Amino acid sequence: MKIPYAEPFKTKMIENIRLSTKDERQSWIQKAKYNLFNLHSDQVFIDLLTDSGTGAMSDRQWGALMTGDESYAGSSSFFKLKEIIKELTGFDYFLPTHQGRAAENVLFSAIIKEGDMIPGNAHFDTTKGHIEFRKAHAIDCTEKKAYDTESLEPFKGNLDLELLKNVFKENSPEKIPVIIVTLTCNTIGGQPVSMNNLKKVYHLAKKHNTRVFFDSARFAENAYFIKEREEGYQNKTIKEIVKEMFSYADGMTMSSKKDGIVNIGGFIAFKEKDWFEKATVFNIMFEGFITYGGMAGRDMNALAQGLYEVTEYDYLKSRISQVAYLGEKLKEYGIPIQKPYGGHAIFVNASKFLKQIPKEEFPAQTLAIELYLEAGVRAVEIGAIMADRDPETKENRYPKLEMVRLAIPRRVYSNNHMDVVAAALSNIYERREKLTRGVSIIKEAPILRHFTVEIKRLH
Repeated sequence: MKIPYAEPFKTKMIENIRLSTKDERQSWIQKAKYNLFNLHSDQVFIDLLTDSGTGAMSDRQWGALMTGDESYAGSSSFFKLKEIIKELTGFDYFLPTHQGRAAENVLFSAIIKEGDMIPGNAHFDTTKGHIEFRKAHAIDCTEKKAYDTESLEPFKGNLDLELLKNVFKENSPEKIPVIIVTLTCNTIGGQPVSMNNLKKVYHLAKKHNTRVFFDSARFAENAYFIKEREEGYQNKTIKEIVKEMFSYADGMTMSSKKDGIVNIGGFIAFKEKDWFEKATVFNIMFEGFITYGGMAGRDMNALAQGLYEVTEYDYLKSRISQVAYLGEKLKEYGIPIQKPYGGHAIFVNASKFLKQIPKEEFPAQTLAIELYLEAGVRAVEIGAIMADRDPETKENRYPKLEMVRLAIPRRVYSNNHMDVVAAALSNIYERREKLTRGVSIIKEAPILRHFTVEIKRLH
């Protein structure tokens, strides 16, 4: 008999959670103005809102916390983190920040000006928000197959080289300071970028004297997919693949709350000293001194250990296999999802799930609300609400994909929890024809509105 697969870890501590009643959930979501971000955590049974900062740290990470150096300047924790970043990426310079969007704020303050064009592969919400806040433009150059959820294209996160070339043809080089490549590409389903595509994007950028930065929140998951799916990488280690990936970049921003497997933290790393020196000014203004930024020494220690762990194959196989387990369950129930399965989440195609609800009534948010009411599962809308309004016309933007993201925290839930999520969605799918109306917005912020939006259900 073949020995079945098992997770490469065992449980040392647990946190109790409680399944509420449907009446309780109805009351809570109504008080939250139908915005799942407004729910209290103890009102949620299975929390798939995000995989950011919600993972479980290892015993070695907890041990590393205890030896953190809290010196204001030059702490040993900073140099420990610097060492592993250099080992993994080859980058000599880095600045700690308190999280990924802080890294973007510091970097973009140094390099982006009004009117700039910033091409990339489906920039995520905070990235696009920071670009547009500076009155610059985020240009989506994701390849077209990414938006066909039934396509089994293995690297849907790839940039379309022709679209990217057109951005350079239509704009002067000084208007394009950087190309942002997101690894893996969250917005279109946690889809990876191939090594071949990274290489071609980098060479094109060098041809036009432009730099490439990776949004690296899930860089290790991207490396896993390269090992599993791209010819020539099956016999390479994850760390070897990561090193090659970063050889095709001039720097990176990092939300360490994802593939750092920590609850807080981020950083920016640079190949060259010039942008590092520009960014230090803003890091000191916004975050803190350059050897701690927005992080405590203990958190830098935990992150350094997390970066070692996340680049081990056994960990990545366990993590991504659980995402695929949920995907297989939903596929079995006939639920429309983005294929192939991504690295950190399963994305449900709300436009196909609730075909009768028009885009103006936000089907993804409607489905996310129903999922919470059904079983206390909190997910997030990746659709028109998150897309915000066009900064010039003020009209709602309707993206090509209207999705509900089921983001799975690292090392937190069992496959039994995934079974609950799948069964809840199956129940909704069976009665989907009865859901004839969606939701409307009653109050919203001018940018990144999805975090605080207030909503009403339409009847």
